[in-house]
Amino acid sequence: MAEQSLTATTGRDLGSRSTRRLRREGQVPGVVYGLGTDPIAIAMNYKELRTAMTTEAGLNVLINLDIDGASELCILKELQRDAIRQEVSHVDFIRIDATVDVAVDVVIHLEGEAKEVANASGMVDQLMFSLPVLTKPNNIPTSLTVDISNLEINGAIHVADIALPEGVIANIDGDESVAIGVITRSTLEAMAAEDAAAAAAEGDLLAAAEEGDDEDSDD
Repeated sequence: MAEQSLTATTGRDLGSRSTRRLRREGQVPGVVYGLGTDPIAIAMNYKELRTAMTTEAGLNVLINLDIDGASELCILKELQRDAIRQEVSHVDFIRIDATVDVAVDVVIHLEGEAKEVANASGMVDQLMFSLPVLTKPNNIPTSLTVDISNLEINGAIHVADIALPEGVIANIDGDESVAIGVITRSTLEAMAAEDAAAAAAEGDLLAAAEEGDDEDSDD
């Protein structure tokens, strides 16, 4: 995985007033912690941060964070956004060791057409949209693809069914469902209506047959 570079400075004042001033100046406040060292309050340019985070790796991008001239390999731990403008308002980075596994969530994409499900007027319900994994920092997948072509109604694709790249381990129970094939409510209602209509028609036929038997008996 390619790494992005980002410059940060320390020494920012803490508190909401100072934070608002930073944002007005095009800066984003943040914190760096991990690897047994004390947390450091930092600030960085908003545009540079946005550029660094806008890659195919998404939030799992590796960041070479230059803090007052000292380089730290980091990964994003938490990103907060303004509730109204949706702009990044605060970031937390965690220091990582390139030789040690890290725990990250990797996006899951479904591909293919579940024809058995479609033929039954059902739908594919995706239950899991990202997979927690353990792997070396430079081996983090940008995404995982799950083929749903063989999925059937009442069937499921489990975590254990996902083909993971070498060196990537699922950090969750393999029996957890990623996607299932289900009958929709509208389909169930239509099936119930058809069953009711069929039952009514059968009842009419039985009634007609009984009426015919009664007439034969009278003769």
